[in-house]
Amino acid sequence: MHTVPGIKVLYFGTPVVLITTRNEDGTANIAPMSSSWWLGDNAMLGLGNTSQTAVNIAREGECVLNLPSSDMVEYVDRIAMTTGNPEITPHRVEQGYRTVRDKFGLAGLTEQPSELVSPPRILECPIQMECRLTDSHPVGGERRMTAFEVQVLRTHIEERLVIPGTHYVDPVAWDPLIMKFCEFFGGGVPVHSSRLAAGWQMPHRLGSPAAPAAIPAATPATPAPDGEPVLSGSASA
Repeated sequence: MHTVPGIKVLYFGTPVVLITTRNEDGTANIAPMSSSWWLGDNAMLGLGNTSQTAVNIAREGECVLNLPSSDMVEYVDRIAMTTGNPEITPHRVEQGYRTVRDKFGLAGLTEQPSELVSPPRILECPIQMECRLTDSHPVGGERRMTAFEVQVLRTHIEERLVIPGTHYVDPVAWDPLIMKFCEFFGGGVPVHSSRLAAGWQMPHRLGSPAAPAAIPAATPATPAPDGEPVLSGSASA
């Protein structure tokens, strides 16, 4: 039997993306988000217009999409409820957001130079995609959100994730960090408590998740051959 409860949050489960961009002063910003999808060599990114990441992408025209594995959840949660924007809307202040300009330092992550764009990659992320903005589309009432269309110029993959002798990722080896209704999941089970779920006052209550696996030492990514309200899903900005 189905019901129509008037669902307020449509986060049915998508990979967490750590978007890196350049601020106006040249420093790097990181924003965790989960409203993204891919089609061919293009990706669509849904962001609230007040986020620093949206401002940076619109101004600079480029970004890097860094995909964390599920065992990187603690890194991601450290920068949840933060924004690089010095001006925070009253609603976000009420939710608990705060301005942080050094997201790399707060998260404990490492900048890695990109090859084709200015924003850095995140060394610890097993998958990194350097991207260029190709189009943008206003979304929602009062145009408070934007869907950014970006082209993936180069993808870097940790060698252990590539099926030997192919250009394909091993779906068993790759365990992405998933955000589902503002909670973190990996391998289909909760992996960490979520600041975002608390800040958004989500009504569900998860049991204590299993302790996450120890975060492994960073391994440099291997270059592959050449070849916000409901929409944004943003834990940070």
